[in-house]
Amino acid sequence: MSNPQQLRYSKEHEWLSGAEDGVSTVGITEHAANALGDVVYVQLPEVGDTVTAGETCGELESTKSVSDLYSPVTGEIAEVNQDVVDDPALVNTAPFEGGWLFKVRVAEEPKDLLSADEYTEFSGS
Repeated sequence: MSNPQQLRYSKEHEWLSGAEDGVSTVGITEHAANALGDVVYVQLPEVGDTVTAGETCGELESTKSVSDLYSPVTGEIAEVNQDVVDDPALVNTAPFEGGWLFKVRVAEEPKDLLSADEYTEFSGS
């Protein structure tokens, strides 16, 4: 398993893309998707909601368990991935591509996000 170098990672196993026009994309890592098992339901924040770094903003339900989704940054939700809501398995099959979860207009980014190498060491993946 390879964590894309251009992304940053949280210790809650979310990834964050670099910002384009102040908007970053958020998803969960392949490590987290594998640990969850087959994702069958995704609850995401709504467009316009404000999320806070480190706080719960949604939920992922799998055949194994239910897991909270945490925002890696503080900001306003700009877009949600309706494809993932309609087909939650995308989280497992394409966590870094079509399985992204939401886009957020970043107001504040925490200083403790990890590089790909740091996340690999942290997660053991």
